[in-house]
Amino acid sequence: QVQLLESGGGSVQVGGSLTLTCAPSGYKCMGWYREAPGKNREGVASLDVGGNSFYAQSVKGRFIISKDNAKNILYLQMNELKPGDAATYYCAAENGFLGVATYGGSWPTAAEFNYWGQGTQVTVSS
Repeated sequence: QVQLLESGGGSVQVGGSLTLTCAPSGYKCMGWYREAPGKNREGVASLDVGGNSFYAQSVKGRFIISKDNAKNILYLQMNELKPGDAATYYCAAENGFLGVATYGGSWPTAAEFNYWGQGTQVTVSS
């Protein structure tokens, strides 16, 4: 049973920063999703095997997804946090994705990610 382990969540003030981590990261496509109470799970960022990245419009320019292959860790650096960023953040992975260029710019949907972590909570206070 593959298990993704997230960490790094916590409480931060508006405008602050947090960096989430997820291990292991040796998959062809990995992503971060978030789910706030009463809302649907939302894709935040994804990274494919070629190093191409996707960001939701709501986080573009503030969040950075990256991977350290030597440490086998996926990161989500979150800057300029807003109250709307408060949620449980989930790491997701799948190993069949050949890269965004192969699929005409399309990224896997949540249903296509095979592996998920248990989530880490992020709270943003004003």
